[in-house]
Parts: sequence; C-alpha cells; structure tokens
Amino acid sequence: MFLHKSNFLFRAIYPEMTWRIPKSNLGESKVIYLTFDDGPIPEVTEFVLDNLKQFEAKASFFCIGDNIYKHPTIMDKVIAEGHLIGNHTFNHLRGWKTENELYHENFIKCETWINQHQGAIRGQKPKFRPPHGRIKKSQAAQISATHEIIMWDVLTGDFSQNLSPETVLQKSIKYTDSGSIVVFHDSIKANKNMTYALPRYLAHFKEKGYEFRSLA
Repeated sequence: MFLHKSNFLFRAIYPEMTWRIPKSNLGESKVIYLTFDDGPIPEVTEFVLDNLKQFEAKASFFCIGDNIYKHPTIMDKVIAEGHLIGNHTFNHLRGWKTENELYHENFIKCETWINQHQGAIRGQKPKFRPPHGRIKKSQAAQISATHEIIMWDVLTGDFSQNLSPETVLQKSIKYTDSGSIVVFHDSIKANKNMTYALPRYLAHFKEKGYEFRSLA
C-alpha cells in the first residue's frame, strides 16, 4: 500500500528534503519535474529517452550504481541527451534496514561510478534519492552535507503489480500540478505500466501547455 500523493505528515517529518518545487519559484510557467528511478536498463531506459525526446522533455534519472557499472553505454546516452543524473545508492539499499556506515559507503560507491562518466549533469548541488524513500535521519544528515535529497510529490505506482496501466496513468494525471516532482521507474518490474502510462502522460500535459524540466 502506498500513497500516490505525498502528504503533509511525510513532509513535516523530513522538511529538509525536497518534495516539490514551490509555484512561487516558477512564475507563470507550468512545469513538471519528471524523475526516473533504478536505471539505466537496456531497452527500458532507451524507451524513456525516446519518449522524452519526442516531447522535448528533460528529466532527472536517479541511477543505481550497479546498473551504471553493468550498462555504461546506456548511462552515456542519458548524459548525452542532456538529462540530470542523481545518486540512488549502488545496491538500492533500504536505509531503515541498513547500518549508517554501510549505507554511506554504498552511496559513495554509486557516486564514484557516476563521476567516471564525463559530462554527467549534476545540477547546482548533486542530487540523491533514497531507495523506497526510506532513510534514517542520521543518514540523511550525512548525505545532505553534499547532496540535495529529492523525494517526490507524485508517485506513479508504475512498479505495482496490483495496478493496471490505465490506473497508473489516471492517478498520475490526477495528482500532478505545476511544481510536482513525479516518480516513474525505468526498471524491468515497472516496464509494462510505465511504457503504457509515460507517453500518454507526456501527451496529456504537453497539450495543456506544461513543460518538463530536470531538477537543475
């Protein structure tokens, strides 16, 4: 069970993290911040890139270090197409179940693999997203010294085997507004729902005059 829309309680517990971009920062612009977790993965990430290009969209990819190691050419393609790269740990660790020292070592290992790829776009301050959104306060305090911790405003649920592709699309559209940070997944598990929902989601909001930016 999960919430498609992050609620006030979560934001109150972790106010130091970024959940959405304030509308006051956007002026009259209508902007959505798409993010993709868990790649890079052959074919899946490439499908995402093709759709982003079609709709002139930029996004932020929170990459697992082990997938960067396994699929360096896909990583380079994400970078070449101008998308932001964020850290998602090397082994997709759950912070609540991991000792702080091991968690930080895994975070640093992912950072090392990102830095091996020349031209990686990191933003004004490098970005980190905790896998599953689960991180201890102590872990967050250490990482936030060097990285902005990005959570989300809208969780599409594309990874859920209990949701139909149409439900993923409808819920994602329903809860998105200007300033939303939205999570899709470029993973094998999410592929069925994501490949249905993403192009339709992009088309819907493009038609309504929204633009898609990375979290620079």
